[in-house]
Amino acid sequence: MAGRSVPASKKRAYRLGHHAEWLAVLWLMLKGYRLLARRYRTKLGEIDLIVKRGGTVAFVEVKARTSHDAAEDSITVAAERRIRNAADIWLARHPGAEGLTFRFDIVLIAPWRLPKHLANAF
Repeated sequence: MAGRSVPASKKRAYRLGHHAEWLAVLWLMLKGYRLLARRYRTKLGEIDLIVKRGGTVAFVEVKARTSHDAAEDSITVAAERRIRNAADIWLARHPGAEGLTFRFDIVLIAPWRLPKHLANAF
């Protein structure tokens, strides 16, 4: 089977996504969160980060754009649905988490700006 070439723009976007996720992890850790999962994949979708602080678990979408506003505007209803569906699967696989509080957060990444964490964003 012959190898297929991946366009340079797709490689850049992939690297940017990884970089943004690690910045978000570091930012959240500075705020006292502990990383439970990164790029949690299910058949219904993917969650960028799952973090915990105290009795709260946050399912986090990370968006990197040229500005925080552009990043926030890029989050679609379909993305919210994908994250909620994947979170349902995570919850079903972690029955010990039933006494915890759950929420959906966003971390916005923009060049030369500190990350912006929106708790309970949707």
